[in-house]
Amino acid sequence: MRILVAPDKFKGSLTALEVATAIGEGLEAAGVASRLLPLADGGDGSVAAALHAGFTSRPVLVRGADGRRHFTEFASDGTTAVVEVAGSCGLSTLQPGVLASMASSSYGFGQAVVAAVDAGVRRVVLCLGGSASTDGGAGMLAALGVRFLDDVGRDIDPTGGSLARIAEIDASGLVDLSGVELVVATDVTNPLLGAEGAAAVFGPQKGAAPRQVAELEAGLARLARLLDATPLADEPGAGAAGGLGFACRWLGARRVAGAEFFLGLLGFDAAVSDCAAVVTGEGRIDGQTLAGKLPAVVAARSTPRPVHAVVGQSLLTDGQRRRLGLEHVVALGQLTDEDPSRDPDLSKRFAAVAGALIGRRVRSLTVADR
Repeated sequence: MRILVAPDKFKGSLTALEVATAIGEGLEAAGVASRLLPLADGGDGSVAAALHAGFTSRPVLVRGADGRRHFTEFASDGTTAVVEVAGSCGLSTLQPGVLASMASSSYGFGQAVVAAVDAGVRRVVLCLGGSASTDGGAGMLAALGVRFLDDVGRDIDPTGGSLARIAEIDASGLVDLSGVELVVATDVTNPLLGAEGAAAVFGPQKGAAPRQVAELEAGLARLARLLDATPLADEPGAGAAGGLGFACRWLGARRVAGAEFFLGLLGFDAAVSDCAAVVTGEGRIDGQTLAGKLPAVVAARSTPRPVHAVVGQSLLTDGQRRRLGLEHVVALGQLTDEDPSRDPDLSKRFAAVAGALIGRRVRSLTVADR
């Protein structure tokens, strides 16, 4: 018997590979073989998941969200590149404890996209999770050759706070993207503007005060008008990553459901084909998981195999668990009085314990069926 271990990350605690490795160790301790396939849904961790699935790391020097230069990487198989906001100019590129809602830029993400295109790939997967900026993707567009000018023709380095000063946009120097398929992998459905938009919903999470949220909203609306793309602002997903979803659509990218797309990209169906059961998981599982989040997609794609879940915290009712198609859910928070979400080493230890519990359960059910 072999079990496929295919979890998402435990956000803020463990990467998907760390989760999968710990669960696999627990299964092995219970005498059950495992195959590891750490997953992603287009958020942070997508490049790492692609690398584990066999893509090659390609280093690139980029500007972080606050302008400081650093090396990041994209994943490539020669035809497809996976490029990630989180590692290029996401929250993790800011100094610890510092948020810069008005000054952060998506420029570094654009630099990574340019590097991928220059490498000769024919498809670029744009992974938008973990962003630090609310610049409508203007920073990314600037890296791709679009010029943003003020009312006297001077160049503006676009950030969320400088969008309001843009008077003219010159796209004549845009990098040639003909022949390159752009794919936006995100499950975020927020539009660019309004009460559910990028500034109102995500701005406060990035440190924006109410007055700054209003400034960001006005700047995003101005950007949409100057790009002559107001209809795109209303599309689901335009507000993803501080409006990067909008700019990606302006470039002609198509939006796909992140979890479904990445299961295909990472070879889930082939990996599960000779496995008797599946273990998936995420940091927190609740009723929203039913709306197409990664564990729900894994469970649906694993039929008729039994699917178990290891999670940090579970708020599922028994009825929701059954509708998800999950045989069994083990929450780390129920295995200890401590808080594993604040201690990665503790999370790893109890993820292994959860794997062992599932392994023993699977073995006992197998024996009972004989």
